[in-house]
Amino acid sequence: MSALPPNKFVASWTKPQSVADRIAAGRAARQQKPRSTLSRLTIGERDPLGILDQQNATRAQDLIPLRTERMAANPFAFYRGTAAIQAADLGTDPHSGILVPSCGDAHVANFGFYASQQRTLVFDLNDFDEAAWAPWEWDVKRLVTSVVIAGQATSRDETVVMDAALAAVRTYARAMAAHAERSPLVRFFEHLDVTTMAGSADKSSRDVMKAAIHDAQKRTADRAVRKLTQMGPDGRLSFIETPPTMTAVDTEAYERLLDNVRNYALSANIDIRMLLTHYTVSDIARRVVGVGSVGTLCTLILLQDGDGNVLLLQGKQAGKSVLVEYGGIEQPEVFVPYVERHGEGGRVVALQRILQAVSDPFLGHVQAARGDFYVRQFHDMKGGIDADQIEDEPFRNYTQACAATLARAHSQAPNAAEVAGYIGNGRVVGESILEWAYAYAALSKQDYNAFVEANPAAATAPAPAEA
Repeated sequence: MSALPPNKFVASWTKPQSVADRIAAGRAARQQKPRSTLSRLTIGERDPLGILDQQNATRAQDLIPLRTERMAANPFAFYRGTAAIQAADLGTDPHSGILVPSCGDAHVANFGFYASQQRTLVFDLNDFDEAAWAPWEWDVKRLVTSVVIAGQATSRDETVVMDAALAAVRTYARAMAAHAERSPLVRFFEHLDVTTMAGSADKSSRDVMKAAIHDAQKRTADRAVRKLTQMGPDGRLSFIETPPTMTAVDTEAYERLLDNVRNYALSANIDIRMLLTHYTVSDIARRVVGVGSVGTLCTLILLQDGDGNVLLLQGKQAGKSVLVEYGGIEQPEVFVPYVERHGEGGRVVALQRILQAVSDPFLGHVQAARGDFYVRQFHDMKGGIDADQIEDEPFRNYTQACAATLARAHSQAPNAAEVAGYIGNGRVVGESILEWAYAYAALSKQDYNAFVEANPAAATAPAPAEA
């Protein structure tokens, strides 16, 4: 009987590192980058308002006053709009050197609810404009600092704020340790179940969750269409102009945007492409959203079929991630050509799919004459919890839910076990990041005061409500 032919994989196959090996590598990294150094906030020469001016220079100039008004509303609103400033500051600090796919803007207002394809609600990160590879602790620091700023903004007792901030770090540490022991496939399918999340909380937290879930379930595209559109005598729906937050586009821009919609369809999955053939574009309008995004190009795309059924999409401009532009983090070699090929919109979509447990099936991207864009559904049961407007116990529970969700996102990285090994039981890292977050909250407050002083009219004007 002849011998079996040699297996061509034998000579080239190398056994991947085990979880134990990766945890050990994370522990070893402490020798080069001690966990205590994560507490250091390096305040050298910095120009925070100059960074905002630099961003404003590339945005729609007629919307800069609106962005300024929204950011001047309070210290937390200002913090929401200053991911670039924080990235620049983080770029001068010591860091662990362990990079993971990161949100880049993981403050407490960028977590929330949205609908899965099965029409159930999920809770997850919901903003990826700044997503890129970065040290794992950068997202954690942005989250914990937002806990401190949101807590202080509502005059909570300092022990409550400190407890919530520290609990967030320790929850992240425990969750990363738990994820490290699970298989990559199990980590991939895990998500934070909204029903379980609500059922395991105390009564006051359950009440907050139920109210937020109820609001999210009402926040549908059909409801948005009823509020934002009108029907003409020919049966065509069109957007109602409400300047400056909703404005019509001229004929030239409309034709250009129609081409963008067609090109977007080519980036979507084949089933979505088929679904889109049932609809035709009936109107496109410029829409202002958020705080940090004000001034970037954002459009709403209204599609309808022959029976009046509607589909509402949002196209949003994508610039370079602040983690790269201001934080100076060099991206993995395998990811650089992907962004070069698909643009910054492709970057946003790719990292959203990596970091979210369940992503919008309509996600897509397009490279256009006026920049890179990504596309998603608008108001698909999207909702959230205002962390600065809830009682102390729900506040603490909510921040822990955000931290656990962030850990699930970071655990998709191949080196997630290294993060767990580096963190350990979370005590040293918790104290270090807590110290950093309080120091940065104070620095952000100084920046806010300087911003208000430089924009006195914006500080006294009633800021328009967010979209």
